[in-house]
Amino acid sequence: MRKFTDSELVVATHNAGKAREIADLLGPYISTFYTAGELGLPEPEETESTFAGNARLKALAAAKASGKPALADDSGLSVTALGGDPGIYSARWAQKPDGTRDFSYAMNKVEEAMGTAEDRSAAFVCALCLAWPDGHVEIFEGRAEGHLEFPPRGTHGFGYDPIFVPKGQTITFAQMEPDQKHAMSHRADAFRQLVVATFEGEAV
Repeated sequence: MRKFTDSELVVATHNAGKAREIADLLGPYISTFYTAGELGLPEPEETESTFAGNARLKALAAAKASGKPALADDSGLSVTALGGDPGIYSARWAQKPDGTRDFSYAMNKVEEAMGTAEDRSAAFVCALCLAWPDGHVEIFEGRAEGHLEFPPRGTHGFGYDPIFVPKGQTITFAQMEPDQKHAMSHRADAFRQLVVATFEGEAV
């Protein structure tokens, strides 16, 4: 397991909401964050069949293009009644016919696809890949179990957060304050593993 000893990190995303969450979670350990969007790095096509594979693809692309260590997250919603869909295609389900991305549209698609299914269980899955310019990678995967409720509720968070109620809770991720969500989210689970394994445990 390689330890992270740099002070700078590229967050390999063009999603501002995701970048904010990652900066919040790793703030104590990193002095300077960059995003792929800020550096003008292209978004590689996500051609892998797993969350971990896509995270690895994105992290390596950003690390090699920037010359700095890079962290990529590939995450999505896995719905039991839909056989795990939308899964790795969670973002694509948000793409409207005109090419714009709208997660209200995606949540409607999920509701329609589920129909009258009694099983409302679902899980958010997050795979993290920390990559270095020399090609070395470390991968971690986190999960948050819960169920879906409609109509969407809440204005915090992003993506499918307004329909996901985590196990043991009565409100959606989008109704929670960021600190409450971070304590139990799939991304927080993966980040706990990342910090324990690759950071020295000393905040900057």
